[in-house]
Amino acid sequence: MVLRPGYTYGMRTAVSIPGDLFEKVERLARRAGRSRSEVFSEALREYLARHAPDEVTEAMDRVCAAVEGEPDAFLCTAARRVLEKTEW
Repeated sequence: MVLRPGYTYGMRTAVSIPGDLFEKVERLARRAGRSRSEVFSEALREYLARHAPDEVTEAMDRVCAAVEGEPDAFLCTAARRVLEKTEW
């Protein structure tokens, strides 16, 4: 498959959006030097991240599992000092 400059490979879909919203996206894309598709894709990624907290939790769990090991001594000391100064 040969891709034209500015063309990204991916799923295509048609959606209806209000004209004023389309114009705002168009202006943002021009100012940012990005395509409308990039702006829409990034907006959907952010929306899904906010509305699918389980996926965020799962991703954090994967990171924590990958960082297993002994706790960092400096971090533990710093955390303890902060907690000691905190009013409960």
